[in-house]
Amino acid sequence: MKRSLKAVFALASVGAMVLTACGGQSGDSDGEKLRIGTKFDQPGLGLKKGEELEGFDVDVATYIAKQLGYEDEQIEWVEAPSEQRETLLQNNQVDMIVATYSITDERAEVVDFAGPYFISGQDLLVREDETRIDGPQDLNGLNLCSVSGSTSAARIKEDFAEEVQLIEQPGYSECLRFLTGGEVDAVTTDDIILAGLAAEDEEAGLKVVGNPFSEERYGVGIPQGSDKCEEITSAIEEMIEDGSWAEFIEVNTQGVEYTPSGLNPPSPEGCA
Repeated sequence: MKRSLKAVFALASVGAMVLTACGGQSGDSDGEKLRIGTKFDQPGLGLKKGEELEGFDVDVATYIAKQLGYEDEQIEWVEAPSEQRETLLQNNQVDMIVATYSITDERAEVVDFAGPYFISGQDLLVREDETRIDGPQDLNGLNLCSVSGSTSAARIKEDFAEEVQLIEQPGYSECLRFLTGGEVDAVTTDDIILAGLAAEDEEAGLKVVGNPFSEERYGVGIPQGSDKCEEITSAIEEMIEDGSWAEFIEVNTQGVEYTPSGLNPPSPEGCA
């Protein structure tokens, strides 16, 4: 069973108190809000259920907020779809974004990044009883689903399996229905996203396979010149060191055969 935000806040509060007790800065919140952008529709990472949010990105963002000295009621969650992330930061509509936001040179020209806090890779989601597929090279002649506009399926066709049949759907929920119904043989995107999708419906009997065959460095996006960058990086380091990072992974992929790649946990590189 996934943990509620209340439990996440409690754990992060402990981390904040430890940092303060050790002489670290707990932030200068002074009662103002901390506006955090995240996904509202991504199981396992950022999913809104009623008035609550849950997922790995939500847990990470909450922990960071606590380390910066913000109380529960000072956190304001803002929906941050992929195509709007740079705009939200440039227009000062959010203070940070934690939403499977890959650090790239192109993005770093318009926003800053702290981290990374996770390194994902493209992978495959298949039915639990699937024995034919161990990696992308096994997909020739099979049906592979991805969301419309994604480059992940095209990468497999170009680099690993020329004869794979690509099926595009509007969202991952449709791909999952096709997978559990037998219309497709696999779904592809970042491994942590696939694990979150599978964990959302444990009874579906799905597993992540293939060993990640790309590298995506998820960072915390912040406006250029933000004074929070170093503090956020320190919070990520503390989250990894005190075991919270590993717990957040475990809770949000519960019931799924999933282990983060050997590149994890990452070593935050500071501000980009």
